[in-house]
Amino acid sequence: MLCEIAEGIATLTINRPDRLNAQNTAVFEAALGHLERVAEDRSVHVVVLTGAGRAFSAGGDLVDIGSSGGAARVPRLERVRQVRMLTRTSELLHGMPQVTIAAVNGACAGGGMSWAMACDLRYAARSAFFTTAFVNAGLSGDFGMTWLLPRAVGPARAKELLFFADRFDAARAAELGVVTDVLDDDGFLDAVHARAARLAAKAPLALMGLKANVNDAAGLDFGAHLDIETTRIVATLGSSDCAEAAHAFLEKRTPVFRGE
Repeated sequence: MLCEIAEGIATLTINRPDRLNAQNTAVFEAALGHLERVAEDRSVHVVVLTGAGRAFSAGGDLVDIGSSGGAARVPRLERVRQVRMLTRTSELLHGMPQVTIAAVNGACAGGGMSWAMACDLRYAARSAFFTTAFVNAGLSGDFGMTWLLPRAVGPARAKELLFFADRFDAARAAELGVVTDVLDDDGFLDAVHARAARLAAKAPLALMGLKANVNDAAGLDFGAHLDIETTRIVATLGSSDCAEAAHAFLEKRTPVFRGE
């Protein structure tokens, strides 16, 4: 896993192109470390997750899984603890303060698709394709797929995608709501980074509050949501960024936000 930070954007690249960026323990642990550090970095406003080469991620490395005979000797509760620690990667992509973007440049399957679904925004290259994959590997789903997918496409459609695990292209992914938009293959990452740069230039506290509001809404009734939404709007009303936005509007210039 590679991590590059520049101009408020952290770009994380899954870097096993010879294995279609299949996820093994080393990938999960590296991703967890990078995400934990980036989540605490106030200079980072947007996180872009992508894959090296021609794939986003083919999901869990079945060769790695099949050869890990020692895992079968680990007590089940300990194995649950180990895997749950690694699934914090999805938890961070979904809940970290920064806006997270999946730049799906190619094949996106299984746990790789789970990571993409955990991001706030998902852009797919026109040649990308998707499959939930789990059932074909005899698995029940992990890294949050069974929580994330129904919220994106609805429970019935999610069950169809999970039960059949058919492959579908980027255009179909956009129709279903699996991805936010489909972009041309040529200049794909540049186009995604252009959108990330637009977000990185916006008021960080406002973006953080908007993301938190939308995430919290999933588990709150309307009155409780209004309580927390009001708390956040009052906090941003008193921020330097809000004052800067007003001054920039009156002075007919581009605002410069500091996240304060």
